[in-house]
Amino acid sequence: MGSHPLDGTDWFAARHIGPSSDERSAMLEAIGVPSLDVLIDEAIPASIRLPRPLALPPPEPEYQYLRRLAGIARRNTMFRSYIGLGYHDTITPGVILRMVLENPGWYTPYTPYQAEIAQGRLESLLNFQTMVADLTGMEVANASLLDEATAGAEAMTLLHRVSPARAEADRRNLFLVSDRCLPQTIEVVRARAEPLGIDVQVGATDDMRFDAAAPFGLLLQYPDESGAAEDLRPLITRAHAAGVLVAVGTDLLALALLTPPGEMGADVVFGNSQRFGVPLGYGGPHAAFFATRNAHVRQMPGRLIGASVDAHGRTAYRMALATREQHIRREKATSNICTAQALLANIAAMYAVYHGPEGLTAIARRIHTLARLLERELGRLGLRQTNPHYFDTLRVEFAVDADTVRQRALEAGINFRYMGARTIGIALNETVSTSDVREIVGVCAAA
Repeated sequence: MGSHPLDGTDWFAARHIGPSSDERSAMLEAIGVPSLDVLIDEAIPASIRLPRPLALPPPEPEYQYLRRLAGIARRNTMFRSYIGLGYHDTITPGVILRMVLENPGWYTPYTPYQAEIAQGRLESLLNFQTMVADLTGMEVANASLLDEATAGAEAMTLLHRVSPARAEADRRNLFLVSDRCLPQTIEVVRARAEPLGIDVQVGATDDMRFDAAAPFGLLLQYPDESGAAEDLRPLITRAHAAGVLVAVGTDLLALALLTPPGEMGADVVFGNSQRFGVPLGYGGPHAAFFATRNAHVRQMPGRLIGASVDAHGRTAYRMALATREQHIRREKATSNICTAQALLANIAAMYAVYHGPEGLTAIARRIHTLARLLERELGRLGLRQTNPHYFDTLRVEFAVDADTVRQRALEAGINFRYMGARTIGIALNETVSTSDVREIVGVCAAA
């Protein structure tokens, strides 16, 4: 398809900016090989090379390719998703969509290394840090990380580095994780722990005994994976009494209403900023946030933006602290994350500036009110909601099998989270209206 010369003039290869034949010859001469084939033979072991040509279709012009891709995309069906687990639909204000997300001045220079040409981006990242510190109740926050799950792994390694050395032989390698953390966070933490020799034990917090186990750290989720928001102060106090440091994964928008983990005594607070105006896309990654105590700032992963003064006495923003990343410092690294999703962090910062503290609180209150309304209406159907305290997510028990609910939901173009034989999770978000609540209730009634 599209391989005939008369089929188009917008062939990508003709527009590709690469070395000319003369430039290729000059480079090959400089490194002392006669051809690209010889260079490949010398550089790439034959044991890992494919001995035959790739089975590729004929090339096609870019326009025809995009038209074909659009036809494939039209085969998708758009469902309303209420799954939660750190992913929530959101509303991106038009001005942020046009002036930030679609503006090359924001998305091309995504790193803050060149402060002299990045003052606007650095100021916005400072806003992001301030917003995160305020909402989490922590002393210092960085200018974002790759995503929430890897931020959880970074929290584990930070706690491992700063853990007290007392009884090091039996306490430095055990890390406890609540089984109510997000499943993707648990899996990434396990994967990161294995090469470091850290023993990750996942279990119920009620069964954790810190004195006997002697762990160096504990990972919690607030609200948890089912949406329950419980007071963590008794558990954090008990952990600290045993010398155990605590990291908490959380939801920024929920913290507009809930007591922040920092006020409960957490040593690290992390999560993602996706629901601050960042479209879901195809599932991420979305910029993570990471906050901790001033005492741990030099062990914090990522980048810290600060305000300074330039040669003319004016306020100037610069990178005050940068992580010792693995691709730079190797074995001395304090992080293996070198991508900070700065564009998406800036979108989240602009979203917070756009709405302001009162606006964020109003959005959070509306979502929580809709969740309460949904709980009441489901209660009238005789359904039981089991989260005693929640922000936006209900855990609903049915008398019928969850597959019956799933079938009705799929017919209505809705995705719920199916948590057991008769239990589903329903997580509301900023885009939900009363008509969506009525539709959810209708699906549950039909089931």
